[in-house]
Amino acid sequence: MTTTQILYTYIFVIFGGLLVFTAIGHILYQKRSPTSMISWMMAIVFLPFITVPLYFIIGIRKRETNRKKEYVQFPQVSQHTPYILDSSNHTILSILEKNGIPPATNGNNFRLISSDTEAYIALLDEIEHAKYSIDFCTYVFEFDSMTENLLKRLEERAKEGVKVRLLMDLVGSFGAYVHQRKFNALKNAGAQVAFFTPILKRPLQNYINLRNHRKIYLFDQCRLLSGGMNLSNEYLGKEDGTKRWKDLMYYLEGPAVHNFYSIFHNDWTYATKEEKEENLIEVKEYVGDDIVQVVPSGPDIMTDALYETLLNAIYNAQKRIWIVTPYFVPDENIVQALVIAQHKGVDVKLITPKKSDHFIADIGRSPYMRELDEVGIDVVLYEGEMLHAKAILFDDLGGMVGSVNLDNRSLFLNYEVVTFIYSDTFIRSIESWMETLMKTATRGMQKPSKFREAIENMMKVFAPLL
Repeated sequence: MTTTQILYTYIFVIFGGLLVFTAIGHILYQKRSPTSMISWMMAIVFLPFITVPLYFIIGIRKRETNRKKEYVQFPQVSQHTPYILDSSNHTILSILEKNGIPPATNGNNFRLISSDTEAYIALLDEIEHAKYSIDFCTYVFEFDSMTENLLKRLEERAKEGVKVRLLMDLVGSFGAYVHQRKFNALKNAGAQVAFFTPILKRPLQNYINLRNHRKIYLFDQCRLLSGGMNLSNEYLGKEDGTKRWKDLMYYLEGPAVHNFYSIFHNDWTYATKEEKEENLIEVKEYVGDDIVQVVPSGPDIMTDALYETLLNAIYNAQKRIWIVTPYFVPDENIVQALVIAQHKGVDVKLITPKKSDHFIADIGRSPYMRELDEVGIDVVLYEGEMLHAKAILFDDLGGMVGSVNLDNRSLFLNYEVVTFIYSDTFIRSIESWMETLMKTATRGMQKPSKFREAIENMMKVFAPLL
């Protein structure tokens, strides 16, 4: 070996050591679960030149930089407002409020939408009847037959003077980002189009892992469509024979909608750098009777309020915990809470697709699902089209529906938003919908081959990285 080769080898080793030292130091500095810390450190030690750059791209959670996204600020409400619900005797309400989440409100009108065609009709109808503003935030936007018609409708409303804003996540809507010229007609009509944290414009100030996974479709700041459906013919559209993913949308009108607007406004301001001007449309009286609480999560929320609440709901369940999620790669705390609930005699059901659209996620989830199956938890494998809905029903107290999956990425990295609903009408509707899913499903996990079991166990070590 020549002197030059020795020098290069020495520099290579020193550089690798510095990378490992820097990354591990950062991991120890951040607040992480022991499992997540061990997974990252093992990967860094064995594959430093691959894992270290990957860690600084996708491994960082709530960050402190000059380009940090500000925490969402919600409108101030008086505890004497007749629509505010008392949280003193309700642990879920109490935990959320003590984490800075806006209180639950009455006076809301909530309607669950489980039909892709009905969701499409509702979306077009709200666009047609909007008087002042239309604000959309979506993770996925694809150019197809559905969105072609959607863009035409938005263009027409923009020409009529309605303020139209469309915010898309860059990663989820990368195809739309590459072909932005297709938005020219909409922009020329006066609408605004933006992408959440464009990496190419600010490559050194972005973290590709912190994605905006929220679905917020707001009309006049007082009516909302949200849930798990993105803007693509794969999720919703007219009845034309298309085999779409199984998903949920919901309609909301009432005081809770103002909190959605605050979330959208925060996202839009961060993505566009516009002046922080927030003009809420005041509504004097609400006529709904649904109790609703809006719960965002992500780097723009100071704590892990949603995660704490889910753990609390599972531990305190007396009758049932029914979970619908497309991806199930949880941390050990959630798994243990579900096992304890089962041992207490709680009816625990996990409803998830028999095969999702992500092979790696399916491998990563299998050990957890087998563990639940072995203790008697009802593992329900839906066999229809891809099940993309996210919902939880806890006892007869209420439930949750929104954009968050039960995996580490969704719970701890993505910008998400869910709605907790505490009303009998919702409980009956979500229960009926879940029972319909279970009619097209098989139960339990098959015993894997030795090879697959080895792969699954290996993936479990790196599950916190998924």
